[in-house]
Amino acid sequence: MSKILIKNSKGLVQCGENMPKYKKGPEMQDLPVLENAYLAIEDGIIVDYGTMEEWGGITDWRGIEVIDAEGKYVLPAFCDSHTHLVFARSREEEFVDRIKGLTYEEIALKGGGILNSARRLQEKSEDELFEDAMKRLKLVNSYGTGAIEIKSGYGLTVDAELKMLRVIKRIKEAVNFPVKATFLGAHAFPKEFKENHRGYIDQIINEMLPKIAEEKLADYIDVFCERNYFSLEEMEEILLAGKKYGLVPKVHVNQFSVMGGVAKAIELGALSVDHLEEIADEDIEALKNSECMPTLLPSCSHFISIPFANARKMMEAGLPVALASDFNPGTTPTGNLQVVMSLACVKMKMTPEEAINALTLNAAYAMGIAETHGSISLGKSGNVVLTKEIPSLAYLPYAFGDNHIEQTIGF
Repeated sequence: MSKILIKNSKGLVQCGENMPKYKKGPEMQDLPVLENAYLAIEDGIIVDYGTMEEWGGITDWRGIEVIDAEGKYVLPAFCDSHTHLVFARSREEEFVDRIKGLTYEEIALKGGGILNSARRLQEKSEDELFEDAMKRLKLVNSYGTGAIEIKSGYGLTVDAELKMLRVIKRIKEAVNFPVKATFLGAHAFPKEFKENHRGYIDQIINEMLPKIAEEKLADYIDVFCERNYFSLEEMEEILLAGKKYGLVPKVHVNQFSVMGGVAKAIELGALSVDHLEEIADEDIEALKNSECMPTLLPSCSHFISIPFANARKMMEAGLPVALASDFNPGTTPTGNLQVVMSLACVKMKMTPEEAINALTLNAAYAMGIAETHGSISLGKSGNVVLTKEIPSLAYLPYAFGDNHIEQTIGF
């Protein structure tokens, strides 16, 4: 049995019992902090917490790791509900193209973007992809990420999509925290299917999905519903096919245009709708009447110079908001959720409390793990992060560019 005692913490953040499954609207400003506190974890589960004044001490010190957290905060580990962590190579040449004036869509139309990553991934072995992904995972874990969703979608052939998902399955087996796999075969149309959408969709439905189900390789199914990518009707057909195999939809919508994808995704039972840089009033109305989590990706907006999602408008309409990194080689080459938090505050005018809620409780909901993660509560996972000595929680997004996490417990 492993035992960890964290004592003298400046504050246990997002701490308490009977937490909601997510926070929405004005609730997102509420962030409970238990000051001058201790936290006890046994075999990865939170078994006790309270103020130091309430602490009764330890009668049996055998096998206990004691961490003195004086001046430091303890938070539930950040949950990153939208990443593309498995990829073959960086794409800095496209970064230079954008500096020279090309848009993301123009780069994609000339063979860059997703097709560029797919071409390179098809050439790399499963072992190489796994080793590279584990290095990235250890890095983002050092920044405070303790649960992660990883998408396929850089394969775009039957063999390469399966290869990606098998790598994600190996990652799941290699770490002690939640890893969710999302099948995103509908990320882009391969070059050979550019004029034959029907042929590629048939391949997704008739060849990829049965094999994915047979090997139990995915938890979710995703589609990039956007102009020049997958239409509303194509998204619906693919998501319905995935649902027959028990895959829950989590979709890319409204990155560049409003096409009705939000309402359709909700109708099809989507757990989250991700991006939402563009949003219409009818999208907000659809979200109000749903249990679907709007998930915003500010580091993507920052990196490719597109509008930031209107988090303030969504929260003022009473909606919940989650934040995620969108870590990928083309549009967001960082998985540092502290940077995401800072961008959310600076560019989307979220308060530090709202941003922390969006990266913990709400992000856990967007990953389907709210029962076990996202807050410091009895019986929940002891997957927590310990900050360095910082003056306040607002310092996390304020002092951007520094790593304020001293330790992530549980890997």
